Amino acid sequence: MQLSATDLHILLVEPSDVQRKIIKKRLSEENVNQVIEAATLQQALELIKQQKPDAIACALHFADGTGEQLLQQLKANIDTADIPFMLVSSLEDRKAHLEAFKQSGVVAILPKPFDAMQLGKALNAAVDLLSPAELELTLFDVHDVRVLIVDDSRLARNHIRRVLANLGMQHITEAEDGKEAIAILQQQMFDLVVTDYNMPEVNGQELTQFIREHSTLSHIPVLMVTSEANDTHLANIAQSGVNVRLCDKPFEPQSVKQLLYKLLEH
Repeated sequence: MQLSATDLHILLVEPSDVQRKIIKKRLSEENVNQVIEAATLQQALELIKQQKPDAIACALHFADGTGEQLLQQLKANIDTADIPFMLVSSLEDRKAHLEAFKQSGVVAILPKPFDAMQLGKALNAAVDLLSPAELELTLFDVHDVRVLIVDDSRLARNHIRRVLANLGMQHITEAEDGKEAIAILQQQMFDLVVTDYNMPEVNGQELTQFIREHSTLSHIPVLMVTSEANDTHLANIAQSGVNVRLCDKPFEPQSVKQLLYKLLEH
């Protein structure tokens, strides 16, 4: 039976009574009514111990810490690392504090206030992680696709691996940066490279250039992931070839599915 957003048990972690009521009302409008609430990080951790939620919607600032600290603690525990985590942040937080969340594999970053479309997209991203649906390809079996994931963030690699595995991809290799990826590409063949844009030493753009300049690799489609997509990035990607696509962090399953279909069925 396919999971839907209305089936989700959500833990809402928000210090403001008013904001909790607003967010809970928005969830109710999407027919998501199985919501438990926590006003502090300690309360949240106690509730998670009692019953693991399907997803967490969490603010950034608390009297006893930050949403990032909660996320890191959950990711460090094998029993809670796979809980889809949605950050709910005010606009003033967005540029200064959100990079760590984007690199940590959150399923969505919702602004305060958010609209129904933004909430629906976030809920669907959580459902996609919890209820895998394989990517259907006509040119070859998705189980045979050989993927190289390149990202200097271990948490980001874990999240990308999970999304791809949910799509049916079983042959996944990881590299911590572009330099390691080049060494691996010289030894193994791949059908797809998923790479971060910003990395030390050899970034995603430079890695893509290396792939394009080598005849034995030049056919490999590249999905480039960035937490700060802008016109310059888009222009650079456009120069890298037709089988390169740009994907924003958070790495949302539905968007990824559409991009991969275009890349692999090209």
